[in-house]
Amino acid sequence: MAEDRQRIVVGVDGSESSKQALRWAVRQAELTGGSVEAVTAWYYPATYGLAPVAVDGADLAGDAKRVLTEALAEVGDLAPRVRVEPLIAEGHAATVLLAAAQGADLLVVGSRGHGGFTSALVGSVSLYCVLHARCPVLVVRDGHQDARVSQ
Repeated sequence: MAEDRQRIVVGVDGSESSKQALRWAVRQAELTGGSVEAVTAWYYPATYGLAPVAVDGADLAGDAKRVLTEALAEVGDLAPRVRVEPLIAEGHAATVLLAAAQGADLLVVGSRGHGGFTSALVGSVSLYCVLHARCPVLVVRDGHQDARVSQ
């Protein structure tokens, strides 16, 4: 019956809202007997103008792994029986999350992460996910206990 388990994908970027999203996803998986896929994306920054952004010595994949490991450690005792699979992938966060959420029952994202453009209520990644995901999306607002589901 493992194939009938609810699969929840959650984006984790180290922001407080993404940590809240992870906690919510783990609690929901505990209630439903589901599993959580915790996803962190990283990418090499694009150039700005004519000067490339320096990435020499930067370990972006290592930084992403550290962010995810720290977030998972914070929720480790929350629901010990919930299976949480970490996934670190190169690419833009929205693209990586949508790919990971293929076939998922739910995608959970924070509303304010480490991205650039944000609207009044949600960040650019969460907004993109709400508009393009093929599964329900739950947006956990930064600093709020409430969450909003989009189908």
